[in-house]
Amino acid sequence: MNTLIAASVLSADFSRLAEEISALSAVDIIHLDLMDGHFVPNLSFGYPLVDCIRKLSDKPLDAHLMVCNPDSYVDGLAQIGVQYLSFHQETVYHPHRLIQQIKAHGIKAGLALNPGTPASSISALLEDLDFVLVMSVNPGYSAQSFIPSAIPKIQELAALRECLNLSFQIEVDGGVSSANAQTLIDAGADILVSASYIFKSKNYTHAINSLKGI
Repeated sequence: MNTLIAASVLSADFSRLAEEISALSAVDIIHLDLMDGHFVPNLSFGYPLVDCIRKLSDKPLDAHLMVCNPDSYVDGLAQIGVQYLSFHQETVYHPHRLIQQIKAHGIKAGLALNPGTPASSISALLEDLDFVLVMSVNPGYSAQSFIPSAIPKIQELAALRECLNLSFQIEVDGGVSSANAQTLIDAGADILVSASYIFKSKNYTHAINSLKGI
């Protein structure tokens, strides 16, 4: 499977949003970080901006819910038309129920793992997941340094996937750049999320291709 690159618009210039989205022609997915200021110490954006991005691009939308009540977001994001939706198991009492709620809308369901959350904590749910989002920084802000302990976590998930004969994708978000992209791919990552590396570059397409090793 070819590695997919997701651009996190958290680092985009929102005053030039249409131009920024247009410049992402080389990405496979547009990543959306929805933060509520409670689960993480930051606020980002909500439905109006997600809907705007949906109208500006036909790329798949990948919504990462860093919120305390992810179940209340599912219907609204489904109506807008997101294709991927992940949440943190720490935010719900019944993660399996929420996974099924997401999948009932035809959306790919994922669980996000904070740097301090072990892969083993979601072993009972892997069979129901379409993807696992490995956070390689602490969630809440872009332009943070990559946390190396994410690599053995990716390797562990890849080994579980093979051992259990499952097909979930492994997504990595945080501090991703051309300096570590190949290492992450070799560890088993299928989707690389990049924010500041792409949006702070002079040429977005060149930056995106460098993550793919092109």
